[in-house]
Amino acid sequence: MRGLMRGRAPAPCARNAWQRAAKLIASCSRVRARPGLDNQRSLDAPALCRGVALSTIADARVNPVPCANMALIGKRNLLTIVRETQSGFYLDGGEHGEILLPGRYIPAGAGMGSEVDVFIYCDSEDRLVATTDRPRAEVGQFACMHVKDIHDRAGAFLDWGLPKDLLLPFREQSPHVRIGENVVVAVLLDPETNRIIASAIVNRHLSRETPEYIEGQPVELLIAEESPLGYSAIVDNKHRGLLYKTNLGGPLKIGARMKGYVKSVRSDGKLDLSLDPSGYARVAPLTEQILDALTRAGGRLNYDDSTDPEAIRARFGTSKKAFKQAIGALYRDRKIVFLNPGIQLVGDAQASASFAKDPA
Repeated sequence: MRGLMRGRAPAPCARNAWQRAAKLIASCSRVRARPGLDNQRSLDAPALCRGVALSTIADARVNPVPCANMALIGKRNLLTIVRETQSGFYLDGGEHGEILLPGRYIPAGAGMGSEVDVFIYCDSEDRLVATTDRPRAEVGQFACMHVKDIHDRAGAFLDWGLPKDLLLPFREQSPHVRIGENVVVAVLLDPETNRIIASAIVNRHLSRETPEYIEGQPVELLIAEESPLGYSAIVDNKHRGLLYKTNLGGPLKIGARMKGYVKSVRSDGKLDLSLDPSGYARVAPLTEQILDALTRAGGRLNYDDSTDPEAIRARFGTSKKAFKQAIGALYRDRKIVFLNPGIQLVGDAQASASFAKDPA
């Protein structure tokens, strides 16, 4: 047992299993044959007890389970300040014990008994530490991260917004990444070490459940990769969907986050996506937005159906296709006229024409 105890430190929450196993083995020496019991079974009880204890340890090392009242590693937690030191505040991490929140991260006005919103991860010495900084993604989420360095044996190190870079092991790369690249990854807890790592094999970490969306439902998208058909996107940190190039006004940036809409849920469970709501739900709010922009700009805008798609999206947050439908609807309703280039409110256009005819 001592040999086992000198090995690699148990993963969080597994330490309880070690403690239970140690107590179980200690109690084995007190097992004695008693009248009325099978002597052979009683004599074997210490060995059987040790076997149960060791299997408990093995299970805890391979399959650590979450404990109640425990801070979640790789997640934001609301923890209570229980002790103050020169290094900072110690927070109640439940089964993990006290977790240090270094002084530079202490929020203004925080003190003993205060609750603070913190992210829990391991520092360079694999000690649990808290921070009020926010990483680009938490465990169970996806994000695009920059490859800062590559270690010959460990893998790549990614910038995820915290002082300690995030490891992307070689086994979680396909293909291998290069320094300077931006790569879309999943953030997870390594089942072997219970450390936070990244995986570039994102399909492995997406939900296998059939998506339960309705047509037109708004969703959050992370653009993951480009294909001949369009752009693959991670939907709500759970599912994968496709934005067809034929429905886009221009190229999209890998790693970009944006709002999208579900066009349809296919029979195979995959999602067809759009960057704009469909039909009237898309055009009606956009026409009001364009009219408001025209009013604020004095009745005239240098945007029309010949404007660059990226400029339209930057100004109105929509595709060129949707913009053309909206200004077409405004033109049919006789609310705007085309200036080639640009558009103008009809009232302002008539006023401009009258002024040109009769300056007085």
